[in-house]
Amino acid sequence: MTELNTQQFGLCDIQGRLFELALRKGYNCKAFIEKFMNSKTAAALDERYDRLQWAGEEYILEELNEEVGGIPKGGISYHNEIMYWSGYVYRYWHYYTGEYSKEIYAIADAEKMATVYLGFHTLDVEMAIDRLKEIK
Repeated sequence: MTELNTQQFGLCDIQGRLFELALRKGYNCKAFIEKFMNSKTAAALDERYDRLQWAGEEYILEELNEEVGGIPKGGISYHNEIMYWSGYVYRYWHYYTGEYSKEIYAIADAEKMATVYLGFHTLDVEMAIDRLKEIK
């Protein structure tokens, strides 16, 4: 892997903010993450270039909501720091390994990310990803 460029770091941040936005909107965090990571919307962000990569988190959330026919509200709620970290790490993971969102989610689902957050959020992102892959 080569160093991430400015646009890639920006997309990591946007995806982190997207996950926080889902929490603020009252969506079930676990359901949101599962739907997002397995969606065409996430797949578009995985592409080398897609128009969605130039959109903000509000627009991306609208696209996802439309694609999946609505995201359930209420239920499981994760702390905003867990949400941001998870979104950021998932996007970084794609750039780091070349794996796609669906593949990444199969290795580290929402529950796993929430569970490991306390011990992993202080690690270098690449080290956290390597550890997540190891404990699969």
